[in-house]
Amino acid sequence: MYSFLKAILFLMPPEKAHYFAMDSLKFVLKIPILNLLFKAKVIERPVEVAGITFLNKVGIAAGFDKNALYVNELDALGFGFVEIGTVTPLAQDGNPQPRLFRLPVDKALINRMGFNNHGADMVAERLAKLKKGKIILGGNLGKNKVTPNENAAEDYEIAFGKLYPYVDYFVVNVSSPNTPGLRELQDKGSLIQIFDRLNSKAKELRKNGTNKPIFLKIAPDLENIQLDEIISLVKEKNIEGIIATNTTISREGLNTPESEITEIGNGGLSGKPVKERSTEVIRYLRKALPNLPIIGVGGIHSLEDAQEKIEAGANLVQIYTGFIYEGKSLVKKLAANL
Repeated sequence: MYSFLKAILFLMPPEKAHYFAMDSLKFVLKIPILNLLFKAKVIERPVEVAGITFLNKVGIAAGFDKNALYVNELDALGFGFVEIGTVTPLAQDGNPQPRLFRLPVDKALINRMGFNNHGADMVAERLAKLKKGKIILGGNLGKNKVTPNENAAEDYEIAFGKLYPYVDYFVVNVSSPNTPGLRELQDKGSLIQIFDRLNSKAKELRKNGTNKPIFLKIAPDLENIQLDEIISLVKEKNIEGIIATNTTISREGLNTPESEITEIGNGGLSGKPVKERSTEVIRYLRKALPNLPIIGVGGIHSLEDAQEKIEAGANLVQIYTGFIYEGKSLVKKLAANL
């Protein structure tokens, strides 16, 4: 059935197809008889990671539900956790459209969305009204495009404070290639500033001993010497987990014609082409940090792909591009078998 739906959706521009599909699902789930027919039974295979009990090991990666519009719909599809965002302190439109492109022959996407989101205040307001049940929520945080890097830590702290009452864990996103200069914040000095601010704010906000762990999301394009700096920082600042990895700026090994890639232009590449490197990063981190929670993401289109991430050292996995290409059956397969 999904192959038929995908054929229709792939006739639309990618960004329009995304909202059409999710808004349609929202409508369907409001109709009792259709809800019964369509809603997936969430497969509960609980696993504790970073002090949080996740319903199962498969989540939807940040970028899919930037504004917490579809949490219950994603729950209905069987995900064990949903990572919203990236959320910035102020609302911003992101980069001009078109900014999302399919590479079907490579089972990949290129995006240069640019942290388009409704802003921390509106997202927090929406979460305050949400009846989310048992699904775990992550909050992926970024800085506004207009904020200079020297003030980035303040942006992360603001968004962190706004979302703190409503999410279960946080992610510092300094690895998107689509905000100018953002990846420069992956250097150790910048990360120390950000995590110092967030850890201080967390102590202020923490109630009844409830800890909301803060993860770091890193790029697949980091060299091993840069990963060594991340490893050092994890130990020094007690970073509670890593998400490996974000999209890549590399275009190596693609089957899509080079002329088409050139016409698309800049952006982060996700999907099958990033699978191998993201797994390499997970394996490298796990060897150095045997007890660190790691969420593996990048190129998961099958149970075998996900199992490879788990065997490399990931505790949990996230999907995005694989979900676009394979549909909700992939969610069920991973939840039931990982």
